[in-house]
Amino acid sequence: MITPAATPRPQPPGLAFKLSIFMFLQYFIWGAWYVSMGAYLANVLKFGGEQIGAAYGAFAIGSMISPFFVGLIADRFFASQKILGVLGLLGGLAMFALAQAGSFGGFYPLLIAYCALYAPTLALGNSLSLHHLADAKRDFPRIKIFSAIGWIAGGVTLSLLQGEQSALQFYLAGGVSVAFGLFSFFLPSTPPRKVGANVSVGELLGLDALALLKRPSFAIFVACMFLICIPLYFYFVMTGIYLTEIGWTGLAGKMSLAQVSDVIFLFLLPVMLGRWGYKKTIFIGILAWAARYFLLAQSAGGGAAATALIFAAILLHGVCYDFLFIAGQLYADAEANERIRGAVQGLMAFILWGLGAFVGTLLAGKVLAAHTLAAPRGTIAHDWSAIWMLPALGAVAVLVVFLIFFREPGKAAANETVTR
Repeated sequence: MITPAATPRPQPPGLAFKLSIFMFLQYFIWGAWYVSMGAYLANVLKFGGEQIGAAYGAFAIGSMISPFFVGLIADRFFASQKILGVLGLLGGLAMFALAQAGSFGGFYPLLIAYCALYAPTLALGNSLSLHHLADAKRDFPRIKIFSAIGWIAGGVTLSLLQGEQSALQFYLAGGVSVAFGLFSFFLPSTPPRKVGANVSVGELLGLDALALLKRPSFAIFVACMFLICIPLYFYFVMTGIYLTEIGWTGLAGKMSLAQVSDVIFLFLLPVMLGRWGYKKTIFIGILAWAARYFLLAQSAGGGAAATALIFAAILLHGVCYDFLFIAGQLYADAEANERIRGAVQGLMAFILWGLGAFVGTLLAGKVLAAHTLAAPRGTIAHDWSAIWMLPALGAVAVLVVFLIFFREPGKAAANETVTR
């Protein structure tokens, strides 16, 4: 990946506008299918719980492949904007093929192939942006907001088209992926960084960062981040199925309220880190995940308050994501020195979106299958109260471990990270 330049340089004209469109299109694609896929697989293709969990785990497989792709190919042979363009076009074709797949044997390998094409665009897009922005620390967060707006637009568009339970979601994502690919060719030229260089497997996976595990607090932090991913992915695998069974319509658009919350708390995060530090901020992030699942468990009982409880769980997303993952990435960055900074972020990505996601989605699928009702109650085919209590208790367990064993780093490091 391309790293930010050490000295200021002229910024290409119209760069911020181009990157904002790029981020919007990139996350529109993701938001158009990821939330609603579970309901489509369960109700249209009639996949079982374990198959649905495996399908969501495909993104984890793509994320684990991504560091090898970026390190071995993108960083050494081709300009980033050209790689992004090709990946977008191929991803669109893969999405069109997914729309035609009707069996798990056909759908699952196609989905893995698509995720292996899409996941590298996340790292490459961030890398390209950081390389060209004259003041990346100021401008990159502002541009990144358009990723949340894109996700919202993808979900809302799908809901307006009433495509949550049809293959339309894949056609929509595929069409925008083609547009994303074509647009990427017009991004500023970003040549490969490591032409002719040898790249070790350890460098690709961020294994240089393992030296930080000698610090007890960092080791506890990494363990807790991995463990929280296990209950975390219950939300992504199951929420669409749950809302469909209780009769919600337009769920992709309604669930995009999570990204509205994301934007708000992304602005608040620097203030909270400066006031509370890492331990309290991350603690609140984990606590929010536990609260989210307890709210969903209570909503499963029905009643007049059920809808309000579900919306509350959705709107907690900004706290859940920003206070846990963004704050966690900032903490990891503060703990690293310049030599291993990239390796540390690579390790975090591998744990959060790779290994943690893979374990979490597979377990979620098994739990969904194990809690299928022998005699469905109308449209309700699963014991949702019991299902949601499991990740709630899992998040509480991680919370206790983090509270007892994690130690706040020095205030100077925290303040430096927030202000730079």
